[in-house]
Amino acid sequence: MKQNDLQSRLFKFSVGVIKQVRLFPNTREYQVISYQILKSATSVGANYEEAQAAVSNADFSNKVAISVKEIRETNYWIRIINAISKENADWIKFEHESLELMKILGSIHSKVSRKCKK
Repeated sequence: MKQNDLQSRLFKFSVGVIKQVRLFPNTREYQVISYQILKSATSVGANYEEAQAAVSNADFSNKVAISVKEIRETNYWIRIINAISKENADWIKFEHESLELMKILGSIHSKVSRKCKK
């Protein structure tokens, strides 16, 4: 996968989450979930974008590590949404996509952090 493909995929993921969150009911629990998932889902791509301008391998590794943490948090909120709401095919797709993104970002981080240790 080319990095531009990953950047595009992270962007589309963030935009998709934003659009789906707009459909939530206006209840207290969904307000909390909305706030949390919007922060984490958009942070994944933003930190990966920052990584593209890294000044060193260590800087790149750090930014990608933050992206990994944020996609893990996003996945957590998606699993909560899927647990408390009626089956929603879009959120199920987001759960699968977040798992794939977690694996991709984790792999990138592992490879780069090994280079930094050498």
